[in-house]
Amino acid sequence: MIKFLNNLRTRTWFIFVTVVALVVRVSLYIIYRPVSYSDTAGYRRLADAILNGWQYYDGTRLPGYPILMALAGSNENIYLVQLTLGLVTTLLLFYLGWRVSGKAWFAALVSLAHALNLQQLFFEADLISECMTTFFIVLTLVGVALLFRKNDEDRPWKIILLAFWIGIAGGAAALVRPLFIFIPLFSAFIILLFWHRPLKVRWLAALLTGLVSMVIIGAWINFLHQRFGRWGLDTLTGYHLVQHTGAFFEYVPDKYAGIRDTFIRYRDERIAQTGSPANSIWDAIPALQQVSGLGFYDLSDRLAKISIELILKHPGLYLLSALNGWLWFWKVPVYWSPANLPTVFLSNLMGKAIFVERGGLFVSNLVFLGASVALIWKKTRELFKMDLFLWFLTGALWLTSILQTLPDHGDNPRFSVPTQSILVFIVLYWAVNTVINLVALRGEK
Repeated sequence: MIKFLNNLRTRTWFIFVTVVALVVRVSLYIIYRPVSYSDTAGYRRLADAILNGWQYYDGTRLPGYPILMALAGSNENIYLVQLTLGLVTTLLLFYLGWRVSGKAWFAALVSLAHALNLQQLFFEADLISECMTTFFIVLTLVGVALLFRKNDEDRPWKIILLAFWIGIAGGAAALVRPLFIFIPLFSAFIILLFWHRPLKVRWLAALLTGLVSMVIIGAWINFLHQRFGRWGLDTLTGYHLVQHTGAFFEYVPDKYAGIRDTFIRYRDERIAQTGSPANSIWDAIPALQQVSGLGFYDLSDRLAKISIELILKHPGLYLLSALNGWLWFWKVPVYWSPANLPTVFLSNLMGKAIFVERGGLFVSNLVFLGASVALIWKKTRELFKMDLFLWFLTGALWLTSILQTLPDHGDNPRFSVPTQSILVFIVLYWAVNTVINLVALRGEK
């Protein structure tokens, strides 16, 4: 992997990107303090439970980010770890750009697009899981890119090593953010069906990728089952589903009248305050426990049962809510705190920069959606120079956008953050190849 730096031009670009990414992150650390959000306290509570032998781990979150918190300790240390992960992610994107395009300048372009992206940069200062998720997703994609570029004469142990890489990194991503449980399985699916290698080689790589990731994820699912008697990635299934069904909770039958009427009261209060019913459930839980007489986990189960019945009886309303969550996915959020900057001038300047950058990222989202639909035409595929890895990336992004909205309708804009730099990567690749091909065509004329 390091051999690509033997070329002087590539090494020069790599050093330049490293210096820029490092300077930006050191500067951020100097002027900006880490920011806690509503999720931070829950992660910290679980980190403390891990340090106390997992005895009081309540299963409300997956263990990936709490483990990082437990190992790092203080908020300042977590901040430093996340800045380091951001730097490493930048360098991985450089390698990915070089591996896919063969051009050092393109590798620099896509890696700097991540290093200087204020959306990504501020999440490295936020005490929530986006930065860690992004790192493991990019690490998984580098493994897939390496596997797809392997030559036929490569020895089996190299294939095995890369399959373990993809399975472990993909499994780790799933244990940070459950949405990405599909990443290692989708990788195995693409490897088996579309990788241009002999069938036995495809089976070997696909089985190892899938099995390794499932061992990691299965171990966690078994832990939850042994501890709480429930199957799943967390203990919040019912609360997540209410994010969808809460919008039409009036249709809950009278046998659940106490739960129905209590939730509607909290939902309407939330709408009056924010204009949206999203996340009403988290304020309503204590009152719902009281009126139902159920504990935290049993209430989640009951809400899951109610929600599934509502979805089956009113699929159109559910699909409308899911569509709304899918649209929210493309909003391009930037989580930051102006008060954490040392001067008002810097806060105002940063606010303007974020406004401009969000506009650019939103346009990138629109370009991705339109251009990926246009791939149905052969000329578009030829213009974009689509290969198996680009198809894999495009498919993974579409799957992320769809799967994120099916179980939950709350923080959908945030769910897009770990994949934003991959989307920019694809859009830049398509744009560069389009320009190159059009110039070549004009030259022929």
